[in-house]
Amino acid sequence: MHKADLAPGSVLILGGRSEIGLALAERIAHGRTVILAARRSEQLAEETTRLQAAGAAEVRRIEFDAADTEAHAGLLAELAATEPIGVAVLAFGILGDQERAERDPAHARDVLQIDYVAQVSVLTTLANLLRAQRSGHLVVFSSVAGARVRRANYVYGSAKAGLDGFASGLSDALHGSGVHLLIARPGFVIGRMTAGMAPAPMSRTPEQVADAVAEGLRRRARVVWIPRTLQPTFFLLRLLPQAIWRRMPR
Repeated sequence: MHKADLAPGSVLILGGRSEIGLALAERIAHGRTVILAARRSEQLAEETTRLQAAGAAEVRRIEFDAADTEAHAGLLAELAATEPIGVAVLAFGILGDQERAERDPAHARDVLQIDYVAQVSVLTTLANLLRAQRSGHLVVFSSVAGARVRRANYVYGSAKAGLDGFASGLSDALHGSGVHLLIARPGFVIGRMTAGMAPAPMSRTPEQVADAVAEGLRRRARVVWIPRTLQPTFFLLRLLPQAIWRRMPR
């Protein structure tokens, strides 16, 4: 993707170890400052080298704890004051353990805290900062797990359903502001988060997801399904009777 296709400013990856986030950064990093935000940011040397090889003008590493929502506003405001944020990618999240979450309310809260509450906190803060700039892109990773929540992973799926709804409303609220919000709805992604799980039909790699998101940014798309065939598939799946749907696998 050519640098001029996107709003000027830094590329902020919230979740600096994310396989998808890093793959996307590689595709849009050329000539830009890339900020990798994660816990234990001093351990991101390999990720830094990877983005330098992709042509990043500079790679910065900062401490970011998604669960510490009280710190979000100050941290993000400081970044925006240093250099305008061109693209902010919310690449953090956890899958959680469904069986554990059904027994342990604390674990269920942890999944919702990271996959919904923390995302809402970051998105609200960034939306206000980018409105003030009158430019910028927000990338939100929803999931087909939230398109119709299944018995097999309803804690994670409900968080994604909530996030998708919030991001859809925020996208409408940002209309005309100069700020573009893209919602990515990937299916099963083969990577660290799903290690040990059997790939689902139409699975994709982080690199394939990043390609689709980069193209969506270029087109200023509102929603990107990955792969595209998932959109009509889930249109039909929403029509399944609940008695059948509740037996659907992960």
